[in-house]
Amino acid sequence: MKLKDLESYRDITIQCHDNPDADAIASGFALYAYFQSMGKQVRLVYAGRNRIRKSNLLLMVDKLNIPITHVEEEAKAAELLLTVDCQYGAGNVTRLPAQEVAIIDHHQTEITNVEKSEIDPHLGSCSTLVWSMLRDSGYRIEDSKVGTALYYGLYTDTNQFAEIYNPLDMDMRDAVPCEKSLITLFRNSNLSLQEMEIAGVAMIRYIYNDDYRYAIIRSQPCDPNILGLISDFLIQVAEVDSCVVYNETEDGYKFSVRSCIKEVQANELAAFLAEGIGSGGGHREKAGGFINKTLYENVYPTLHSEAFFSQRLNSYFDNCRIIYAKTYEIDLSDMRRYVKKPVHVGFVEAVKILPVGTPVTIRTLEGDVDMTVEQDLIIMIGIKGEVYPNRREQFGKHYTVTGEPYRLNSVHVPGQAALYEPTIRNRATGEVMGLTDCAKSCIAKGGTHIHAKELTNRVKIFTAWDEEKYMLGKEGDYLAVRCDDRHDIYVVEKDIFRMTYAPA
Repeated sequence: MKLKDLESYRDITIQCHDNPDADAIASGFALYAYFQSMGKQVRLVYAGRNRIRKSNLLLMVDKLNIPITHVEEEAKAAELLLTVDCQYGAGNVTRLPAQEVAIIDHHQTEITNVEKSEIDPHLGSCSTLVWSMLRDSGYRIEDSKVGTALYYGLYTDTNQFAEIYNPLDMDMRDAVPCEKSLITLFRNSNLSLQEMEIAGVAMIRYIYNDDYRYAIIRSQPCDPNILGLISDFLIQVAEVDSCVVYNETEDGYKFSVRSCIKEVQANELAAFLAEGIGSGGGHREKAGGFINKTLYENVYPTLHSEAFFSQRLNSYFDNCRIIYAKTYEIDLSDMRRYVKKPVHVGFVEAVKILPVGTPVTIRTLEGDVDMTVEQDLIIMIGIKGEVYPNRREQFGKHYTVTGEPYRLNSVHVPGQAALYEPTIRNRATGEVMGLTDCAKSCIAKGGTHIHAKELTNRVKIFTAWDEEKYMLGKEGDYLAVRCDDRHDIYVVEKDIFRMTYAPA
């Protein structure tokens, strides 16, 4: 669904879920501003037993002049009822009368019978989804109050940005006009005395695994930021290397993850915990996620939540091998020899777009990659948008330049679409460029030989060129090593491997 699909309606009611949070309020406010600019008769409402009482939300509504109202019942059906951060007919939103219904949400799909729906559970906030839809419609957010609301909506729904894992979330955070002083005010009005008590009680009762040095805490229902506060405290315990703090919500389990060792990246652990039943991600040290109750009960109908988290964490540590490539002596006896196919990929000569020494961040679907521009740095763009560094000497040996511009969507990956084209951000100036806009096309010469084998379990590889951040390989992916350098060990995702390598 596009916003232009809703432009024919004159009378529009935007409804947040009952007991709305900052993300719901912000999403509704931005849509209110959009439709009002088009001359529509528009209202922003919420229903349910509870009125907005949290001090940070009252400040947000007051300081940003958000025209949200509580309704007991509606005598007249709206021409269009647009629910945000929730889905019409779901359990967390009062069913108001409507002639037509539309949905904008970022949670798992619950309602499938509403034709006008835009639901993306991969995003950290509904604010991001609304921002993206506004941008795609050509609407420019210039009002700092609307921008501040969206920023704060994302801030709260991702535990103060600790759980951002989609590049669109990062793009929205960087793009909207924001009054940072108000964010500081809202942030420092976020914890009530009752929530302070919840945090204190939660930390008294914990599960601890001495073998893997992890801890689990189940908290009473609370704001997601409180889970982050508890996990931030817990990870400071000397015996704890990683931890999970969670609570139960109306529709599932919200959890927060922390790690202080390089062998456990919090974002990867969060994704593992939610795999198949929710979503998770964030940063290397701080992350989090959400588990959908319906999906959880279908897969684990008899398992208590504490037992689930314990079992998943034990599986995470039990079934994973760690390889430190610089010192690892790899066994080639069960690995087959392969040669790289002459496939088209993209490349950017870093010094042709930015001066030597410039600190840059390359944003990809897999996460942010920080680099510094060097004279011989070549930034490679793979067939699915994956980004990795190369050096001019190695590049010249293994690739032939075609001289043509490179476009990621020129390569079809079966069953997969390019969801996000990588960007490059100059950290010194803040300037952002599309990386593929700067890229040229090249073809692998086909002379690159490797040994490889399909993985039967998970593996983490600290490569020879990055000893702080591991590459993760899952079952079905390929463990690979260059024939001319047995310490150049890495992982190739299964679909990419089959498209780019052939038996030698």
